[in-house]
Amino acid sequence: MQIGIGAPISGAWATPENLARFGAEAEELGYESLWTFQRLLVGENQQLAPVYQSVLDPTVALAFLAARTSRVRLGVAVINLPFLSPAYMAKQAATLDLLSGGRLDLGLGLGWSAEEFAAAGASMERRGPRTVEYLEVLRTLWDDEVSRFDGEFYTVSPSRMEPKPVQRPGPPVLLGGKAPAALARVGRIADGWVSASATDLNLISKDIATIRESAEKAGRDPSALRFVCRGVVRLDGPPDKRLSGPADKIREDAAWLGEQGLTDVFYDLNWDPAIGNPDAPVAAATDRAAEIMQALRPR
Repeated sequence: MQIGIGAPISGAWATPENLARFGAEAEELGYESLWTFQRLLVGENQQLAPVYQSVLDPTVALAFLAARTSRVRLGVAVINLPFLSPAYMAKQAATLDLLSGGRLDLGLGLGWSAEEFAAAGASMERRGPRTVEYLEVLRTLWDDEVSRFDGEFYTVSPSRMEPKPVQRPGPPVLLGGKAPAALARVGRIADGWVSASATDLNLISKDIATIRESAEKAGRDPSALRFVCRGVVRLDGPPDKRLSGPADKIREDAAWLGEQGLTDVFYDLNWDPAIGNPDAPVAAATDRAAEIMQALRPR
């Protein structure tokens, strides 16, 4: 089980100073990874949680962290792939992987906000088949000397994309999703899965089993897949919930999640309303985040 932590990307604590500080401290404390997420915009009449109201760009934030860390892996959970062409995503990811020395984990999702789809000029139709082609385009651009792709949704004429990423054949691609079809798709084409913030952790082993079964049917090795949990932690919260309660109990929950088949858990402090709310006092949000990060540091 690898223990990571969410970077300061949302709300009051998402400042340049905190992004540099918490990135460096996470590395010093022994966390294995730092994670960002994407929220493009919020519709005027959308009633979304505070964590979504003010969010830094995930790729730019990871590039900022890459320059201030040297060991921790840098992950995004997730970028909604309909909002970026696969060629543009391939270039961004290859660049970030190169600048970080091969530390990128690329999480991709399908998106769900109609407001974001409209603003991005993206289609909500046939997102499953689009995802399959999207990953094929990423992989040919990362790995092939001359790339070519002629699909239903995307076309790449014979082209070269340089420089290549450090990780070969490319950064791990982790897909999000909860529906059975999305989970099965992970097993068929992805390097792993990222759970959502609303995932029922008591039932997460069933999701993992669905993905493993799909991988096996596709002739892939299920043991090679990554299973990453966004851990919405509540230090001193209700102890009857997973990843909630005293620090020792949260550690026990993380160990239990490893027994369910997860390979990574990252504690995402952005979901704490006293931290990820843009209206929270910056100093208080920063102090609370520092306290939690220290209390949950890997042993």
